Amino acid sequence: MLMSVKNISVFYDNVQAVHQVSIEVEEGGIVCLIGSNGAGKTTVLRAISGLQRLASGQIYFSDRRIDRLSPENIMKLGIGHVLEGRRVFPFLTVLENLQMGSFIRNDRQGIRDDIEKIFVLFPRLKERVKQQAGTLSGGEQQMLAIARAMMSRPKLLLMDEPSLGLAPLVVAEVGRIIKQINKEGTTIILVEQNAHMALSIAQTGYVMETGSVVLHSVASDLAQNELVKKIYLGG
Repeated sequence: MLMSVKNISVFYDNVQAVHQVSIEVEEGGIVCLIGSNGAGKTTVLRAISGLQRLASGQIYFSDRRIDRLSPENIMKLGIGHVLEGRRVFPFLTVLENLQMGSFIRNDRQGIRDDIEKIFVLFPRLKERVKQQAGTLSGGEQQMLAIARAMMSRPKLLLMDEPSLGLAPLVVAEVGRIIKQINKEGTTIILVEQNAHMALSIAQTGYVMETGSVVLHSVASDLAQNELVKKIYLGG
């Protein structure tokens, strides 16, 4: 088991956002968390990457407890996080954003090699390598956010709403990229309101409502679940 999230609870001030949530992630797969806005999906990712402290519970990565570590040290263990809303550095170029993603590394040749690999996966970023990130389209910024996270060479990549606000054709491209990243060896936890996309590329899925996991199954089975189809798949 690559990651085990055990009975975690998280509060924002006096409001409980996550209630006793448990998630297991096998190495090499894609696990998706789906649910409506405010269900607690983003909070789970923030807890994993150390951006939100737990009120109770534990999080283990490669059999090591990580919920008491700083975000920087969690990243150094091999966990990358693509935050909701892209969060690129708008006044830095595409290349500078990628270099920022490798700040925990000191292997200069390896960094240069990885940037070239990024440009194979994201050819549009290569075309805009000297362009300020803030001038990119929404889809291009999302690709840059994913590419920047990959520059730390994560074993596990947390992806928070990568399709949010994107046109259908761009959503399809983002889905293809996620599958390719996974195929090349990176395990992924994908948070998505776009349940169609998430369940089509994940092996395992969790459905969250009001801070709790209410369903957990093989993704293809969830896609056929009558409740999931009615609430999240439009019928």
